Amino acid sequence: MYAENMRMRHDSISSGQRKPVNLSIDTGVISAAREAGLNLSRLCEEALRAESRKVLERRWQEENAAAIDAWNDWLEENGLPLSDLDPL
Repeated sequence: MYAENMRMRHDSISSGQRKPVNLSIDTGVISAAREAGLNLSRLCEEALRAESRKVLERRWQEENAAAIDAWNDWLEENGLPLSDLDPL
């Protein structure tokens, strides 16, 4: 539980506030989830958080692809910076 709380505190997506929303979900899915004792709000929130992260990460990679490619090209040409120095 402590690790989960720590993750929530450092979650850049979460605001820490709740807002009631209306969702349309298949009644069979709702019945099965309730029968299983699942917390619908928590599950929906976790699924939305995970999918949002995937989309935002993919978008960041697409927006920064040119810079990443340029850096990789530079590394191929020049090698790792400071790699010629002796380790401490």
